[in-house]
Amino acid sequence: MKYTYYIFAIIILFTSCKEEKKVIEKIDFEPKYKFSSEIANDVEKDTVPWKYQISASNHALKGDYKNALIQWDLAMGAREKNFSKSQIDSINQKYSKIKASEYIIEKAKENQVIIINEAHHNSFHRVFTKSLLQKLFENGYKNLGLEALKNNDSLISALNQRKYPIQQTGLYIKDPQFGNLVRDALEIGYELFAYENMEKGSGKPREIEQAKNIENVINSKPNEKFLIHCGYDHALEGNHSSWEKAMAGRLTEYTNINPLTINQVVYSEKSKPEYNHPLLKALDIKESSVIIDKDNKPLSYQRGKAWSDIAVLHPNTKYIDNRPNWLFENGNKNVSIPLTDIQIDFPIMVLAFKKGEDINLAVPIDITEVESKKDNCNLGLKKGVYEIVVTNEKQSFKFEQKVK
Repeated sequence: MKYTYYIFAIIILFTSCKEEKKVIEKIDFEPKYKFSSEIANDVEKDTVPWKYQISASNHALKGDYKNALIQWDLAMGAREKNFSKSQIDSINQKYSKIKASEYIIEKAKENQVIIINEAHHNSFHRVFTKSLLQKLFENGYKNLGLEALKNNDSLISALNQRKYPIQQTGLYIKDPQFGNLVRDALEIGYELFAYENMEKGSGKPREIEQAKNIENVINSKPNEKFLIHCGYDHALEGNHSSWEKAMAGRLTEYTNINPLTINQVVYSEKSKPEYNHPLLKALDIKESSVIIDKDNKPLSYQRGKAWSDIAVLHPNTKYIDNRPNWLFENGNKNVSIPLTDIQIDFPIMVLAFKKGEDINLAVPIDITEVESKKDNCNLGLKKGVYEIVVTNEKQSFKFEQKVK
């Protein structure tokens, strides 16, 4: 009897340790993202002055954070400045650092509306906003307005039912990190709404229409709280030099609500540390931080007669196998994807889709481009089951990947 038991135990141990052989399936798949070579060709042929901004966004959409920063600096220029030692000493004496997420959550308790901005080429801004969602929800913020969300009632209704974003949800939402922000918000229980409207043009009319659309949502839920995620200057209060007032300023005008406005853009990293804002270079920032003075007043962002209440300083990214370190944080694991069993010409794109989502429609959980078979392929994935798609546009393969 004991002998039979031992044999049975050995069989169980052997089979549990044995790796399941991956079933690789050839599929028809049309990539919705541009390869680096294609983006470079577009830049070379394009004559419009904002071509580098476009290429920066295209790199961000396909998970290439490093090249997104490089292209943006080509567009905007990279000014090198430094504070003197005495200036740095003065800053360190005047200010202390506090974890940005903790400070924002505390301040959120006193407010009804939070407006936080992003740079459209910077995926980490989306990661940071995502990191606030759960705690803000627990403090009453049930509504999330996204500038990037396509303003179409049927699309939004379908999104709320489907619980995951698709390629048509919005241009910038095609970035996996923005897609994950949307997924998390829906899973937590947020009501998502769109407010963008450019039918009357950009500039002043756009700011007015954005603010009016948000006002209408607030008026329909007067006792609820709202988080607004927008781009760049739309988060400025006061008087804007070009628009008279930005969306945030207009919203106060229309609702008498003073929002808590947060600027992530101005003190974020550039493609090289020496290009960073002098304040970011002066302070030893290890985590996303707000700096406060001795009266507990946060550093705000001021530009002329316009401002945002809080400026967030983000640390410089470190890279692991050419991918940002923050991809492998907040519950994400660094998952190595084996490619040796797939006969395909490089470069390739590797996309991870949550199992159960339509791979021909969904925004992937993560993407990376792999130049050659010698390069590592690493994705940032939470515990779960994924469908991994490997494609070079001419050929595509799919297999299942479990993350424990």
